[in-house]
Amino acid sequence: MTSELTEITVVGEDDTGIIAGITSFLFERGINIEGLDQAIRDGTFRMTMHVDTSEMVTTQMKLREDLEELGDEFGVDTQIRFPTDCQSQSIAVLVTKESHCLKALLEAWDSGDLGATIEVVIGNHDDLQPLAAEYGVPFHDIGDETGTPDEDKLLDLLDDYTVDLLALARYIRILSPEVVFRYDRRIINVHPSLLPAFPGASAYMQAIEEGVRIAGVTAHYVTTDLDQGPIICQRAFNVPDDATETELQELGQPLEAEALIEAIKLHLNDEITVHRGRTKLRDPEEADAQLGAPEEIDRQNPERPIDGFDEVVTRVDEQATADD
Repeated sequence: MTSELTEITVVGEDDTGIIAGITSFLFERGINIEGLDQAIRDGTFRMTMHVDTSEMVTTQMKLREDLEELGDEFGVDTQIRFPTDCQSQSIAVLVTKESHCLKALLEAWDSGDLGATIEVVIGNHDDLQPLAAEYGVPFHDIGDETGTPDEDKLLDLLDDYTVDLLALARYIRILSPEVVFRYDRRIINVHPSLLPAFPGASAYMQAIEEGVRIAGVTAHYVTTDLDQGPIICQRAFNVPDDATETELQELGQPLEAEALIEAIKLHLNDEITVHRGRTKLRDPEEADAQLGAPEEIDRQNPERPIDGFDEVVTRVDEQATADD
């Protein structure tokens, strides 16, 4: 979302007339739609609009109230984020039992290096409550005795804390479209593989079973397709011979935390954009980010052979001889 535009998100059961009703509502108030994207998954409808409210003939409070009333008429949930709402950003961290990513995020926030406030930690188990308490961050357990989360409670908590970004710090659960659609391009996950390889559970073990020599981790935006959202950054490491799953975890977990924090900072600073499913730096010359492998790897790559290279060199030599 650019700093000049207001973002409106509409989520609910798919039905006719929703788009026409909301676009007419905005037109009547002098609001120009700059961009509109919609999707349907498992009967859940999502529409995200970026609109120009600089010349609207209403107030922000009135627009928010009227939009909520219109949403009630259609039976959908509406959210609106004005540019001023994005100046001070807040994060909710979702966790299960693994502590390394949460620990790194809390340390970065505590040192002032994260660029946003961690408002709440939400887990489907209560194992990490003491860690959150150590940093004075509220913790809520939304899981039952088996760890199955209550997503209605999750959505209520996110509304209560007016969260801008969801960071999945090894949250070992699949979010439903009801959650993903409400926070489109505002959920970042870290996965322990070089996606798109080895999606889903036990990614390190998958790497071992497939005999890969290089494994890694990926920070990406979450979509309704499991581990298939736009990739933000990746880190890689060599797989030792006869490595166990535990040994790969020990190699990968520090990189998981690093990649997750890198991705969050890029998002918060509006340094990345997504085009056709691929992330790009808005200003590569100004950005100080490592999206992929270190530049040293590029310098180690051999320069040739390349298809057609020898033919090009021959033609250049022949032309030089002719000129002489």
